[in-house]
Amino acid sequence: MPFMDDSCHTCDTHQEPSYEATTSLRAHHDLDKSRTQTPETRNLPSPPMLTVCCYFQVHQPFRLNQDFTFFEIGSGNCAYEDDAGNREIMRRVADRCYLPTNALMLELIEAFGGRFRIAYSISGVALDQFELYAPEVLESFKGLMATGCVELLSETYYHSLAFLFSPDEFRRQVAAHREKIEELFDYTPTTFRNTELIYNNDLAAEIERQNFKAILTEGATQILGWRTPNYVYQPSPTYRLKLLLKNFQLSDDLAFRFSEDSWDGYPLTADKYAAWIHDIAGAGEVVNLFMDYETFGEHQWAESGIFEFLRAFPGAVLANEACCFMTPCEVAESHHPMAKIDVPHVISWADIERDTTAWLGNDMQGAAVADLYALEQKIIDSGDAALIDTWGRLQTSDHFYYMCTKWYSDGDVHKYFNPYPSPHQAFITFANVLNDIRLRLANGSTDLREKK
Repeated sequence: MPFMDDSCHTCDTHQEPSYEATTSLRAHHDLDKSRTQTPETRNLPSPPMLTVCCYFQVHQPFRLNQDFTFFEIGSGNCAYEDDAGNREIMRRVADRCYLPTNALMLELIEAFGGRFRIAYSISGVALDQFELYAPEVLESFKGLMATGCVELLSETYYHSLAFLFSPDEFRRQVAAHREKIEELFDYTPTTFRNTELIYNNDLAAEIERQNFKAILTEGATQILGWRTPNYVYQPSPTYRLKLLLKNFQLSDDLAFRFSEDSWDGYPLTADKYAAWIHDIAGAGEVVNLFMDYETFGEHQWAESGIFEFLRAFPGAVLANEACCFMTPCEVAESHHPMAKIDVPHVISWADIERDTTAWLGNDMQGAAVADLYALEQKIIDSGDAALIDTWGRLQTSDHFYYMCTKWYSDGDVHKYFNPYPSPHQAFITFANVLNDIRLRLANGSTDLREKK
């Protein structure tokens, strides 16, 4: 039975803000004036003083087979992926993170009568691996969806960089991911998040054309300046789309610094963390906590106390009656944008720079991406579903992340789930696979069903 309460409703219960109210806000961009509008003039239910929005990214790539060497090119072997390694990692993360965390999330949703509400974005390749290696994880996500307190977001099927290189491929992947979510969960997403929160004005315009209601990205300093991420904004080129910005300070306190004993916030308790959130009331309307789901149990091991923190977290936040949890679509529908945000250049949630250098910052990465997308037309024209899927999996951003040579303050982050001894080995393995596919296309032998 789905949970409902008076302060947080499922997205379809809210009334859309009127066009007149939205255009008026766009014209004035007056923060103080906007905040003095009554709920009646906004034509929306009054949100609490402070809303907490939790979104978790769920993703695992199909890692490549490092035994596919130069001498395998043209041999007829198409065992491009490390099936045993992918199974092992998925089973490990399922046992450490997905299954225990999903069970705890369900327990918390039930314990708080639906007042604890969360959102996930699950990549298509993660869903594929759930079906292959961990079907009980997929069932546990279906159980969470059945509560009515969970939102699923839309993204590219292959967790790819397609928007930066091929608008057609980007649209194909967004459509494929939507179809997969509808097939597995009987749910149609209305909020979009791009791979690694990569974002700019052009993406926002495209997402509005696809009729999404909201989009997520990083609350990067270079786009906010003096402003705070703790309001809902509107992308500069759009008229209806809402923009939710990650509070990277609070998000990263939990995702990266939780078990860092040299950090001045250590140890981080739920009460301390909730107090930091409560302090934002009056200087913001929404706190967006966006992070990888593997934070729980994998990046931060159970021994760190992360599950005890999570168990206490909703109650600590809700102890302040002015606070409420909402999903991204609920935030978008209950809050007007405070101002427009202009993002002409690409940003992301990665590393200190909050840009795309984690995937495109060196010559190896640039060459690999260019060679991959150069094959697009031939791959699509082949009409071979298995080949198109294999090419899609090669677009997964992790393959280029493994080639990253940035090893300073963010070095440990780049080691998460990295199977390669060096960035060069990641590039060589990728190039071997891509060259074999290129040769298959040239020879007209694209059947990938047989593996050595």
